[in-house]
Amino acid sequence: MAEQLRDFAHALLHALRNLMPIILVVVAFQALLLRQWPEGGLAMAGGLLIVALGVALFLRGLELSIFPVGKRLANQFTRRGSMPLLMLFGFAMGFSAVVAEPALIAVAEQAKEISEGRIDALTLRLIIATSVGLVMALGVFRVILGHPLHWYMIVGYVLVVLITFFAPEEIVGLAYDSGGVTTNIVTVPLIAALGIGLASSIQGRNPLIDGFGLVALAVMVPMISVQLYGILVYGDPGSVAANAELITAQAEVEAPGGLLSMVLELFAMLRDVLPIILVILFFQYLILKRPLANPLRVATGFALVIIGLYAFVVGLKLGLFPIGRSMAEQLIAFDNWLWVYLFAFCIGFATTMAEPALLAVGQQAEEAAAGKIQGNVIRLLVALGVAIGITLGVHRIISGDSIHHYIIGGYLLVILLTFLAPRYIVALAFDLGGVTTSEVTVPLVTALGIGLASQIEGRKVLIDGFGLIAFASIFPIVTVMGYAILMDRVANMRGKTP
Repeated sequence: MAEQLRDFAHALLHALRNLMPIILVVVAFQALLLRQWPEGGLAMAGGLLIVALGVALFLRGLELSIFPVGKRLANQFTRRGSMPLLMLFGFAMGFSAVVAEPALIAVAEQAKEISEGRIDALTLRLIIATSVGLVMALGVFRVILGHPLHWYMIVGYVLVVLITFFAPEEIVGLAYDSGGVTTNIVTVPLIAALGIGLASSIQGRNPLIDGFGLVALAVMVPMISVQLYGILVYGDPGSVAANAELITAQAEVEAPGGLLSMVLELFAMLRDVLPIILVILFFQYLILKRPLANPLRVATGFALVIIGLYAFVVGLKLGLFPIGRSMAEQLIAFDNWLWVYLFAFCIGFATTMAEPALLAVGQQAEEAAAGKIQGNVIRLLVALGVAIGITLGVHRIISGDSIHHYIIGGYLLVILLTFLAPRYIVALAFDLGGVTTSEVTVPLVTALGIGLASQIEGRKVLIDGFGLIAFASIFPIVTVMGYAILMDRVANMRGKTP
């Protein structure tokens, strides 16, 4: 028991440390520039603590349940050496890990609210989770056969850009954001470990070149599927009123309050986590035909995951969402766009430097690269890319420019750099674009974009409010590849110097 409490305390400190950059940036702007305490500041502070508590419970639950069971299943399937079985397992793990992703839940609920019910939150999550599941199966196939990643990425992003021309403007920002929220502290280590483990166990594969890339595919494919969903949804203009009435009716029915409300919300979280439980039980008992090693420990872990998700969502509503919107309102009222840009840059850089998934991937890359890459340099490059991306995304909202031009231009630049960059960096660079958006960063940045779009005259929240996460995912790829190209050229010049 004492050991369990110690592990939970460690997870809570870990969650609080991830929140600290956000708190420091917000406090610095409030104290030095705005010089006022935001309205409802105590509720926001309490919400942040609840977010930290929820994340700690969630992560502790993962350590007791999904992580150990998932690793054992992966090892047993790899030893069997069956490609169809590995691809099926990859699909199942990709789907189940993403469908309960806290950051995805937050963005889906925001999209449902802002679209007046035209975009259904659960449908959106199922589409994205299915996309990631298919990507995991495709990624396992690529690693086993040793196909170069860059051809997958180039073809994929050309397809993304083409679909963007036909997608309704209401869905484009959300679609690109959906790609960025599929990967965080939970999914990134699992996905990266699956790819690196496969590449390490297959003769002739390089862990750095072949092992990375699954995260990048998980970011890319949801952009395609969500835009296709938007084309279908916005093809029926008469559905808005009906959906809006449905949401109103549900709000009237689903507002019991008190203990009953808490119980209902906990059951909703159980529904969110249920796919992961079913996947694990299916593969454990029906495919491998082996019992769980410690069923009581696993059940306790799943209970902590559900309670942690509930606390996280409550904390979002009280803390991170209001902070993002409040800062947007206050900075706009200050009547100087320079401070809005500075806040966006600081939030992007500070939160990324503390991103645990980035630390994990940076360490794995340093080990796999055998001296070619330094983890600390990678973190600085990625943090700079995120800061530039979010600042540029904020500029798009302020200027009212179409997101199509920025996103298409960004990915055309990425495709060009893919041809120029040394092969060892390509898969890692694409993966790093997907590890910059955590369960803490995504809600705050999303709320900032929505807050700006709702406060600036002439902006539409659904069209202009989303998209910042997409910018945060594109530009780390640019900075990492650009740095690798520069270092490669410098090394070649030194080699030619007598």
